[in-house]
Amino acid sequence: MTEAEIYSAITQALADAPRNQYTAELHLQMIKYADQLKSITAKEFSEGVGLKSSFGTEFSKMRNLTTRLKAAGLNTEQL
Repeated sequence: MTEAEIYSAITQALADAPRNQYTAELHLQMIKYADQLKSITAKEFSEGVGLKSSFGTEFSKMRNLTTRLKAAGLNTEQL
């Protein structure tokens, strides 16, 4: 999957998320694609998905959290 396809998939998932689940869905998508997006900056992520730059901090947090979740047995391909 290309970077543009990932951004498109995340944007669609966020559009489909119930209003009160938007942030949870955003975090889930960040974890799901963390490995494929490990070489981009938080700013690039925010711009690619069309979010405010402040969400870049969340992207960094979720990318770091993904490492720990995978060490505990999470298979991000099942998300």
